Amino acid sequence: MIPRLITIGLVGLAGPVQAEQCRLALALAIDISTSVDAQEDALQRHGLAAALIAPEVVDAFLSNPSPVALAVYEWSGSFNQTLLLDWHLVDSQDDLLFVAQKISASERSAQDSPTAMGHALAYGATLMQRAPMCLYQTIDISGDGKNNDGYAPQIAYRHFPFHNITVNGLVINAADFEGEIDLIPFFRENVLHGAGAFLEIADGFQDFERAMRRKLERELKSFQLSEMRKTTVQ
Repeated sequence: MIPRLITIGLVGLAGPVQAEQCRLALALAIDISTSVDAQEDALQRHGLAAALIAPEVVDAFLSNPSPVALAVYEWSGSFNQTLLLDWHLVDSQDDLLFVAQKISASERSAQDSPTAMGHALAYGATLMQRAPMCLYQTIDISGDGKNNDGYAPQIAYRHFPFHNITVNGLVINAADFEGEIDLIPFFRENVLHGAGAFLEIADGFQDFERAMRRKLERELKSFQLSEMRKTTVQ
């Protein structure tokens, strides 16, 4: 049975979208907890927007005729998860430009909330339940701190449907604020989930865009390779 605590805070998701075949359902989760100040939030938001329209990322999105379904949400405390972009099929450069503009224009939904990573992951798993029908499902969670509110990631993995979901991480290594020099091992041991899961590291918020570009390109290309291997075996 799912603990009652886990079910709280997952309201607000819109109804299901029409299912379509795609190669990857990708949900990007960005951290807006209290350790992220206004300038750092802007670096994340604009960094993600810029990464989505970087030439190498555009090429990775469009190098396969099967589209990618993309969703973006922000997270912080147990009751603070906000959908910035509902599932959107990306099969053109115009789609990516639309998504980038939407993310760049978005406004932060909470200012002083703790870091409830388990709840953020549970929200992502629930979001995946109404994603388009895709060959693979991935949640990307970015953060600059450890879980300090609500249930831990392991509880989310135990009680929510993650068996077909890969969870990758992007550590924003801003230890000068957090004082958490062991944040990278925390992500590796507690956050990464599923076959092929990996961790990308940003050297502070100024490096977020570069790290996001690298992570998106790696994810999109790795799933292309997986499809090629499956086709070869068949």
